[in-house]
Amino acid sequence: MVVRDTVVDAIMATGQIEAIESIKLHPAVEGRLVQILVQEGAAVTEGEILFKVDDAELNAEVAQAEADRDLAAQALKRTQELMAKNASSAADLERAQATAKSSEARLELLKVRLDHTSVRAPFAGVAGQRFVSVGDYVSTATPLISLQTYDPQRAAFAVPERYAQHLKPGQRVTFSVAAIPGRTFTGRVDFVDPVVQLPARTILVKAVVPNPGRVLQAGMFVEASLQAEVRPNALVVPEDAIVPLTGANFVWVVDSGKASRHDVKLGVRTAGFVEIDSGLSAGQQVVVGGQERLFPGAPVAPTVVQRPRQ
Repeated sequence: MVVRDTVVDAIMATGQIEAIESIKLHPAVEGRLVQILVQEGAAVTEGEILFKVDDAELNAEVAQAEADRDLAAQALKRTQELMAKNASSAADLERAQATAKSSEARLELLKVRLDHTSVRAPFAGVAGQRFVSVGDYVSTATPLISLQTYDPQRAAFAVPERYAQHLKPGQRVTFSVAAIPGRTFTGRVDFVDPVVQLPARTILVKAVVPNPGRVLQAGMFVEASLQAEVRPNALVVPEDAIVPLTGANFVWVVDSGKASRHDVKLGVRTAGFVEIDSGLSAGQQVVVGGQERLFPGAPVAPTVVQRPRQ
């Protein structure tokens, strides 16, 4: 039976899971690594201290800078008192003020460097591979550990450019993961690349996917289905009613007990059913078995079989 039903026109694509944020963490100062406070594979919070670089020398420099600041502040105070008594020049006051500001600025700079001896997580995520050990001398070019977010994740896949007009943020994406059989994941498109990638002429699309259980890991292969268009009043027939012939397709229709052949144009295929773009009307009975014995006008005594769509 030719029936009307909702058909979802989907774009099929393959890709992989990506972390929204992924970095190799580097220290902001150089020195000897004295503590490692994170384990590989552990979840970390934003701002959590992961590594400690030796700060003994910087602590000494901060103490010296504090003493210099205090001396400069005292000298400025004395100069101001002398100025009030007209016992000092404006130039002396300016030099004292400049020295006090310089001492304060140097102290603040050293405190920042001292704080940077504690290497913190820039965002919440999961720690990956560690590249250093306690005792290593590290510089700003030394990678310490990999760090990436895990919830949500992103499914990234390439779509042929012919579908460009169907791509937009907010679209629903369903996909399966080869490493996790039997499960289907759902996300929403949040990025459509405005540039067509050559030479394959594809458009990169990314979808945000919730991942509270950390089952989706970066690099996993995905097969995605992107909902492009929904047609709520489409004509569909059982897939085994379609008879292919030299690049075309037709179906046998039962009309007043006789068989007639109808050429059809096919649309979207779903599980067990095919959308008919043209060639049939709703309510017509189609033959789903024994088509090889039919010819135009052949008498047919059909057994009606109802096949509800899933």
